[in-house]
Amino acid sequence: MAHTDTTPPPDVAAPRAALARRATGAAGAAAGPAKGAYRKVSAGRYRFIRAYWTTFRVIASYLWLSFKARLWGKSYKERHLADVHKRNAKRVESTILVLQGLFIKVGQLLSILANFLPEEFRSELEGLQDQVPPRPYAEIALRIESDLGRKVSECYAEFDEEPIASASLGQVHRAVTRDGVVVAVKVQHHDIDRIVRLDLVTIRRILRIIQWFVPIQGLDGYYHQIKDLLRHELDFEREAESVERIAKNFERDPRVRFPTPIRALSTKRVLTSTFVEGYKVADVGRMAALGIDRKDLANRLVRAYCQMIFIDGVYHADPHPGNLMFDAQGNLILLDFGAVAELSSAMREGIPEFLEGVIRRDTDRLVKALRKMGFLSRTSDEAMSEKIIDYFHRRFQEDVKLESLNLKDIKIDPQRGLENLLDLRQMNVGLKELSGVFHIPKDWVLLERTILLLYGSCSQIDPELNPMGIINPYLQEFVLGNRDYGQIALETIREMALGAVTLPDDLRKVLTRARRGELELRVRGVEQGARTVYAIGRQLIYTAIAISAGLTGLSLEGRGDHARAVALYAIAGVASLLLVLSSIFSRPPRP
Repeated sequence: MAHTDTTPPPDVAAPRAALARRATGAAGAAAGPAKGAYRKVSAGRYRFIRAYWTTFRVIASYLWLSFKARLWGKSYKERHLADVHKRNAKRVESTILVLQGLFIKVGQLLSILANFLPEEFRSELEGLQDQVPPRPYAEIALRIESDLGRKVSECYAEFDEEPIASASLGQVHRAVTRDGVVVAVKVQHHDIDRIVRLDLVTIRRILRIIQWFVPIQGLDGYYHQIKDLLRHELDFEREAESVERIAKNFERDPRVRFPTPIRALSTKRVLTSTFVEGYKVADVGRMAALGIDRKDLANRLVRAYCQMIFIDGVYHADPHPGNLMFDAQGNLILLDFGAVAELSSAMREGIPEFLEGVIRRDTDRLVKALRKMGFLSRTSDEAMSEKIIDYFHRRFQEDVKLESLNLKDIKIDPQRGLENLLDLRQMNVGLKELSGVFHIPKDWVLLERTILLLYGSCSQIDPELNPMGIINPYLQEFVLGNRDYGQIALETIREMALGAVTLPDDLRKVLTRARRGELELRVRGVEQGARTVYAIGRQLIYTAIAISAGLTGLSLEGRGDHARAVALYAIAGVASLLLVLSSIFSRPPRP
C-alpha cells in the first residue's frame, strides 16, 4: 500500500456533501442504464479490437522481415532485427498505455516472467508505470458500503475524497477511523472483476496467436502464472495476512516498520491499515536534512531482505523506491504487500543438491535437482534433458575457475556463449529444443526481479554500496547449511580415481542407460516428410477457411447484413495471406 505524501492532506468535506454527490451520481447512472451498458460493450469491443490489431501488426512485421531475408539473405535480417524489435516494442507500449486497465499490470508481469522476450521489449514493458486517472468518489463509497455493510461516515470519522495513489486495480485514500486512528484505505475499482475477466480472455487469445506463428514453449504457462499473480493481488485478505506474517518476523527489530491492517474495516476488496508517515528513499535531500546515514540505511535495507529471503523464506517482492520509505528517525518502512513471494521447499532443497551434483560431476543428480526446482519442463524428453545438461556441465567445468569454495571466487569466461550455441546446433539442439527442456520457475524469476529492484533502490540511497558484501554470508549459509562440502569433494576425488582404473565415464553412462532400457537408435532425416505432411494439412485448413468465409460473406451481403459480411471478408483475407506465407515458408531447403 503506497503512501507517498509526507504531510497530512486537507480535511475532507462534510459527510452530507459527499452523500449528496454520491446520490447525484447514482441518479445519473439510473437515468440511462441502457446507454451506460452500450458504452461498456462498445468500450470492451474497442479494447480487444485494438489489442488484436496491434498483435497482427507485430506478427506481420516479423513475417515481412523473414520474407525479405529469404530474398536478401540472413545478414539482412541480422542487421534489421533490432530495429524491428524497437518499433514493435513502441507499438505494444503505446497500445497498453491507451487500453490501460489490466494491460498495464500484465505488461509489467510479462516483462518479469517472460524471459523469451527480446531485450527491447522487456525494457519498454518494465518502464510501464501503473498510474491511471482516479475513479470518482461515488464509486469508491459504494464499494466500501457494499463490502463493509455500513456507510462511509459510520466506518470513518474522516475520509479524504481525493486519493493519494491510483492504479489499474484500485486506489488509496487517507482516512481517520472513529477511534481517531489515521489510516490508508485501499479500495478496488467496482468493475475490476469484469475488466480482469475480459482482459485475461483477450490476453490468452493473443498468446495463442503468437504461439501459432512462433513455436515458443511455455506461453500457456506464462499465462497461468500471470493469472495467479493477479488473483493474489486482488485478494486484500491475503495481502493483510502477508504483511502481518512478515511484520511478525521483525518483531525484534524496531528499525523496520510496517503498516498494521485493521481487520474490522477490511475485506477481500477493501483494505484498511495504519497510515505510516515517511519519505521516499529516493529523497536523498531529506536524508541529508535529517542527518540520516545513507550508507547505514542502505545496509539495513539489504539485511532486511536477506533475512526475509534466506532465513524467513517469505519476502516483499516489489521493492521499488515507491514502496520503500524512511521516517524522521531513520527507520525503514516497507509498504504495499500485494506482491509477496517465498522460495518453495523444493527450491530450498534443490539448490544444495544441484551444487553437490556439480561438485560430484553427476549429471543424473543435476537433472533430478533441476527437475525438483522446476527448471525442467514436466513434458521434457529425459534423454534430451540429460544431453543438454551434460553438455553445459562439461562446459561449466572448462570455463569456470573455482579457486576455493568461496562463492565470490567463481570466475566465468563470458566469451564462450556463442561457441556453446554453435556446438548445440551440431548436436541437433536448437532454441526450440532448449525452450522445450528448460522452464524458469515463477518463484525463481520473482526472486531475481526482487534482487534487481533491491539493487536499484540501494543504488539510489548509496551509490557506493556493494550489496554482495552483505549478501554473501547469508547466501553461503543458505546454500551450504550444515553440509561439509570438503568431505563431498574428497568423496568425488575418490570416485574419479576408482573410475580411472575401471571404466571411462562415457562407457559407464552407456551401460547405465542400457540397464535402464533407455538406449535407442535414432535415424536422422525422417522428420522432413512429417513436416511436409503437416504443412499441407495446414494449407488445406487455410484454404477451407478462406473459401467458406468468402462464400458466407457473399451470402450475408446479399441479405443486407453488411457488417458481418465485412468481418467474414476480413477473415477470408487473413486466411488467404496465411496460405501464401505458409506456402513460402514451408518449402524444403535447397540441397
